[in-house]
Amino acid sequence: MKGIINALDNNASVRDEKQQNPFWILVRKEVAGHIRSWRFIILLVLVVLTFWGATAVAMNNIKDTVAKVKDLESLFLYLKILTTTEGTLPPFHVFLNFLGPLLGISLGFDAINSEQQNGTLTRIMAQPVYRDNLLLSKFVSSLLLVGTLLLALSLLMVGGGMLLTGVMIEVEELIRILCFMLLCTVYVGFWLGLSILLSIVFKQASTSALTAIGIWLFFTVFYQIVVNMVVTMLTSGSGELTQMQVMHLNEIILNILRLAPSQLYADATTTLLMPSVRSLGPVTMEQMAGAIPSPLSIRDSLLIVWPQLTGLIAATLLCFAFSYYLFMRREIRT
Repeated sequence: MKGIINALDNNASVRDEKQQNPFWILVRKEVAGHIRSWRFIILLVLVVLTFWGATAVAMNNIKDTVAKVKDLESLFLYLKILTTTEGTLPPFHVFLNFLGPLLGISLGFDAINSEQQNGTLTRIMAQPVYRDNLLLSKFVSSLLLVGTLLLALSLLMVGGGMLLTGVMIEVEELIRILCFMLLCTVYVGFWLGLSILLSIVFKQASTSALTAIGIWLFFTVFYQIVVNMVVTMLTSGSGELTQMQVMHLNEIILNILRLAPSQLYADATTTLLMPSVRSLGPVTMEQMAGAIPSPLSIRDSLLIVWPQLTGLIAATLLCFAFSYYLFMRREIRT
């Protein structure tokens, strides 16, 4: 009996110590600040509305799809909810390609410079708080909010699909959806880390916000146009290309495009949510003739998207590491 009481006392002391940890105090402060801000509420409403609209469009055709399929095990119903569209609205994963960067930028563009402008940064640093705890708490708190939001939306989608169709979700589908939500969180985390970096570099929050939005627009809209123009200029005088040269050129173009985070996200989500996708690069007719027309396992899909996922994680860590370096060397004045 004494052993149980001592174990409970130890757990309580560990829990109290964690609650008194300055890092977790800062995390709770940041989470509470985001939840009470109108900026986060507006973005939350936008994400929920786009999810509801894209899911409602997909649900309209789900019952007909279920009635036509005899083998429900190969249907991947809940993946079709995330990818099916009638043409009126894009699928939800395409919406997140545009809303994810805005969500990350809005949560981090004023993370440091607003604290310094308001005079709260010097007061926080006067407390027994390390600089890295402050920076890490701003990053972790925003990622916790984004991850919780995406997890709640995925569970809501699964529950709604079960109520409307009566089809149980397969384990592989659940793993694919969870991997998709993890990928979305990492994608938002990259733009969050970039916006926090810009909030350290620039003194004005408006300047960091405009710079982050400009970088997002460049990679989303103009990057592919610039790459195509450069490739057209370089190949204009080379004459007619053979099939192998065309495939090699397309592979080079695709690798250059993958320097954009949006392209990495699009490749990875397409492979995770569509098990029939077997390759992300150019495929020859011989390879297509020898391919077996069956969906890939979750293991094979993860092997295909592993370079994209590690690329996004590496870019996120690079932005955060650069932010850490600049913030630790920064002189904070009143």
